[in-house]
Amino acid sequence: MESYKVSPPACLKPSPVESWKRIAGNLFLLTAGNIIYAAGINSIIIPQHFLSGGVMGVALVAHYLIPAINAGYAYFLLNIPLFLLGWFSVSRRFILYSAYGTVALSVITAFGRFGTITIINPILAAILGGIVCGVGCGIILRSQGSAGGLDIVAVYINKKFGLRIGDTTTFVSAMVLGAGAIFLNFEAALYSLIFVFTNGKVLDAVLTGFNQRKSVFIISDCHQEIASLILSGLHRGVTYLEGRGGYSGREKRVIFSIITLSELSKLKQIVSDIDPDAFVVVNDTLEVLGHRHGELRIY
Repeated sequence: MESYKVSPPACLKPSPVESWKRIAGNLFLLTAGNIIYAAGINSIIIPQHFLSGGVMGVALVAHYLIPAINAGYAYFLLNIPLFLLGWFSVSRRFILYSAYGTVALSVITAFGRFGTITIINPILAAILGGIVCGVGCGIILRSQGSAGGLDIVAVYINKKFGLRIGDTTTFVSAMVLGAGAIFLNFEAALYSLIFVFTNGKVLDAVLTGFNQRKSVFIISDCHQEIASLILSGLHRGVTYLEGRGGYSGREKRVIFSIITLSELSKLKQIVSDIDPDAFVVVNDTLEVLGHRHGELRIY
């Protein structure tokens, strides 16, 4: 069978200038994201007495119960044992960036004066708070660190017990909101659900750049015709994967391609016109890195 050998790319170590540029870029993202997130907390969330998930949620509960406790100070103190835990179990680079992010968020939240955004309707306030804080969180997570808090715990539990990070985050956030509903205000906790939901959706949008891609697998006897139209009609790269039917034992070529959401309907039309019996699988793709994959064939 014909095969192609692809020499592996040389792994070049980044120069000191590139390393410093990368560090400066990460610190800039952490700082900018923390400013936006702290502005949302101080200007919208605290005046409305809303709650948040994770460690910031615990800090807000402490602030509401004892107003003399500043949310920024409480957030910093709560993170100290988490960093001691993460230092021995999580990437040191991640911890160092996260330490900077935690200090920045604590200081900005404690001393930042952003003014209060007056919104009478609490639902609109929850949505706006979710948008502002979601943008801040998304910018923070586009760096190689975080703002501390629940991220460190979730990574540790994932390594130690194999539980998914999303499940840990959801469980702890639910506990915080539940405590807020019991000890503070039930209605505020319900509005906080809207804030948390909006925050998560906006965060995902910022991380994916508002341009989420789709990965597509197509199994068809007319693979050449379909691949040709994808290349010429959609101007997307195509990679052939060799497959074999588990029942028939027949060899088949599987088409793999990455497209945008807006191109999905056109791709479906191309496949349907050429081979109505083709088997198509479409998956969400969080992020795509690298160059166009038009020349590589995998056997």
